Amino acid sequence: MELAYIRVADEKGFTATDERGNFSLKVKSAKQLIAGLFGYDSASIIIPDTSEFILISLDRAQADLKEVYVTAHSLHAVFSAVSKIDLNLQPAKSTQDFLKIIPGLFIAQHQGGGKAEQIFVRGIDADHGTDINISVDGLPVNMVSHAHGQGYADLHFLIPETVGNIEFGKGPYYTDIGNLATTAFARFSTLNVLDKNVFRIEGGQFNSFRALGMMELLGKKQKEKGTNAYLASEFLYTDGPFDVPQHFNRFNIFVKFNTQLGKKSRLRLIASTLSSQWNASGQIPERAVKEGLIDRFGTIDSAEGGYTSRTNISLKIIKEFGLGSWENQAYFSKYYFKLHSNFTFFLKDTINGDQIRQRESRNTFGYRTSFTNVTYAGSGKLTSELGAGFRFDQTDNSELSHTINRNDILEYKQLGDVDEKNLFLFVSESLEHGPWFFNLGARIDYFHFDYFDELSTQQEPAKGKATVSPRINLQYRLNNQTHLYIKLGKGFHSNDTRSVILGHPANIVPSAYGSDLGIFLKPTSTLLINVAAWYLYFEDELVYVGDEGTTASIGKTRRIGIDFSGRYQFNKWLFADLNVNLAKPRSLEQPKGQDYLPLAPTFTSIGGLCWKMQNGLNGSLRYRYLSKRPANEDNSIVAHGYTVTDLAFNYTRKKFETGFVLENLFNVKWNEAQFATESRLKNEPLPVEELHFTPGTPLFLRLKLAVFF
Repeated sequence: MELAYIRVADEKGFTATDERGNFSLKVKSAKQLIAGLFGYDSASIIIPDTSEFILISLDRAQADLKEVYVTAHSLHAVFSAVSKIDLNLQPAKSTQDFLKIIPGLFIAQHQGGGKAEQIFVRGIDADHGTDINISVDGLPVNMVSHAHGQGYADLHFLIPETVGNIEFGKGPYYTDIGNLATTAFARFSTLNVLDKNVFRIEGGQFNSFRALGMMELLGKKQKEKGTNAYLASEFLYTDGPFDVPQHFNRFNIFVKFNTQLGKKSRLRLIASTLSSQWNASGQIPERAVKEGLIDRFGTIDSAEGGYTSRTNISLKIIKEFGLGSWENQAYFSKYYFKLHSNFTFFLKDTINGDQIRQRESRNTFGYRTSFTNVTYAGSGKLTSELGAGFRFDQTDNSELSHTINRNDILEYKQLGDVDEKNLFLFVSESLEHGPWFFNLGARIDYFHFDYFDELSTQQEPAKGKATVSPRINLQYRLNNQTHLYIKLGKGFHSNDTRSVILGHPANIVPSAYGSDLGIFLKPTSTLLINVAAWYLYFEDELVYVGDEGTTASIGKTRRIGIDFSGRYQFNKWLFADLNVNLAKPRSLEQPKGQDYLPLAPTFTSIGGLCWKMQNGLNGSLRYRYLSKRPANEDNSIVAHGYTVTDLAFNYTRKKFETGFVLENLFNVKWNEAQFATESRLKNEPLPVEELHFTPGTPLFLRLKLAVFF
């Protein structure tokens, strides 16, 4: 158990456990300890007169903010830990929806349910993952040099019910996280063991159906010996609210195996596979709806859609010794992707239309090792971490082609094989001394890019680039209720391999510089507050233009903003949370009035109520607000804002659970994805640049029933 607090009875000092459940607390004599964790009952332990390790067990209980203690070690992870209550109480059609737990992060789906969502955070349109690093049990989710965009992060291979924890942080301040982590990171951890077996079915409007099964594979005797395994499987189908049915289906299988390798070592093996396909209505122009050519849920090109599959395997071995650990992980992913899109309709080809196909087949190999050790020097605690590893992406037949009716190829625009390697080394030192916490770290990343262009007889040579990323974090504890902090760091996201080889070498690994100045407060036992003023500077911001297969440089950019997060507990069963995020994104190389950054969010807010009563009633009522924002550089085209409210209600007992979800409770008309696009409809004499959009889901009712055994 990570982030459990340990304190000496009748004293003020305390510490927190690390991700392996270990803690170390110096005391002068044998005393009574109190241990607790959010969502568990506290426990009292008498320290034995022995040098043996202490094993503390906590029982699940009602979530209680009184059980949240803040230490220097746990400061950035407190809201991550408290957000666990949201996992089961907020509506989620896929694990991608869990990203919205990160304060200020928004997602938008605009190409059918099987495609990775567009992500917005801290004044950045991060496309499908360009500026946020996402992983599952240490396995990278982001795809570099992807056919549809740099850093493409598709989480649909992860079954929502298998998620045990989400750790997140904002800014380029975390030494063990490298490429793409300029604005944020999200680390998903799956359950190590099931509390019970589950069979769940859901059904609702738009021919929506979902079935889930989760089952332990080994018996109690193996569990008692430290060995367990479980299997989870999911099938989902929906036509969506669109005039042309989506026929979206997704099938997942996930297996996890844990075992002890002696007293001090553990092995964790995960394997999963995903298969998904769908039709899409795409992004439609506003004029087509205003003129009555189609309605909001209509389509211009009914042949849009896609197919994707991904198979993963990851092996992790953790060895503990004294106050340290050594962790090794190897992983492999096999991936296939095919997407048919039409953004401009008949702009370029007035006869056949502008439909494109993006396709790739990829193998990803990786290895990561890290060594962590804790030492004490007087009253100070020094935590050292050293890590290294590599990642190799091998993509065959990465394709961008002009098509008609999906599979009839009119012209290959790009076709080739991508080989991209990333080697890295990082070191981090953290010192806790009295009220002070210092963290100093740095990482070195080296990238090697190679591209074989199947459309050219002359091949360009491979290129390489190294970058150094220093990070520093400083915290000061005024008292147990008030913590001040400042974070400084340099991050980056690598460019697409095709652009590196065929384009501009100077933009291989552009840097991003960030800083946070914040305060963390717990003024009462039931109130948590975090306020941060932040700054983010890109030395050269890159935007992937998917329908052209190129990367566009928009030069130097700057963002400044303020984040506010708060959680309050009214009583034993009712919680409230509120997040407000302000940002001012600007280009530094364009004149005033022409310096807006398209689609960059400027004002967002997420919040609501969650309840979990002892009689089994639980659920949530939540809203999300995204203000209007510029859709182009001069703000002449504006992306509309929206407020959407969702309601989830469950009745949970020991053997079963039943409930419902109402998405878009007030049935508002809203645009989920929006773009300023120049397009031409069939028989239009001239092209028009205006807002294109994918409509948001209308009032959507889903019923669900689960059986536990």
